[in-house]
Amino acid sequence: MHKKYVFLDSGIGGLPYFRYFHKKAPQAAAAYIADLEHFPYGEKTREEVIKYALGVTEKIINRLDPAMIVVVCNTMSTAALDALRKHFSIPFVGTVPAVKVAAEVSVNKRIGIIATARTINDPYLDKLIESFAADCTIERRADAELVAKIENGLITAPDEEKRKAVMPAIRQFKDAGVDTIVLACTHFLHLADTFTECAAPEIKVVDSLPGVVSHALDVLPPPSGGEASRSSCYVTGEITDRIDRLYRGYCELFDLDWKGAL
Repeated sequence: MHKKYVFLDSGIGGLPYFRYFHKKAPQAAAAYIADLEHFPYGEKTREEVIKYALGVTEKIINRLDPAMIVVVCNTMSTAALDALRKHFSIPFVGTVPAVKVAAEVSVNKRIGIIATARTINDPYLDKLIESFAADCTIERRADAELVAKIENGLITAPDEEKRKAVMPAIRQFKDAGVDTIVLACTHFLHLADTFTECAAPEIKVVDSLPGVVSHALDVLPPPSGGEASRSSCYVTGEITDRIDRLYRGYCELFDLDWKGAL
């Protein structure tokens, strides 16, 4: 089936972006893809990320014939966006750490960035910092453990459990004296409210969600009028009973039709 917009992530990280997009453009035919076969991208080499991103994108184009792909994964965007644009003719919108936003809102010019190891160590992040936050001190944190917890059900856990999960990061950033934190892995947006609550009042929390969705709608404006369109969710790789149960739950939570394997 033709889906005009496709959102791609390694797992559930991009779902907050997808929900925001669907609020802005309910009539847009869209699909969400979680590349579980290669999750987590954040622990891979740059070359592996590029290889897997190209592979899953080819599969998406063959199966869904999208007009545009929104890469709602910081790791995939920082490492593979250039390769995707060179290899395929459709437009891509990427998701990159909101360093520019953080530099604009930070008062003391001390910024914390929490992301995957791949994003934290990628030259792309260094370039972003050099371009937009050269006058800032940057505290970096790679947190694969928190990404895994979020992917595996933390988003439906009690608030106390969520607070406990984010506190190691908050403590590191408070000790470093930052006044702004960048959520630079889309998975962390599922806990944006928890981060904000635990960091308040002295630390602000920023992310790239509004900017990415606005840019996607600028690049490919949605059809005007019409009925609200149902959106679909697919995953790659083997669908175990556990994955089926998890993703059926996520689809219910985000109002998506569960379609199983891509």
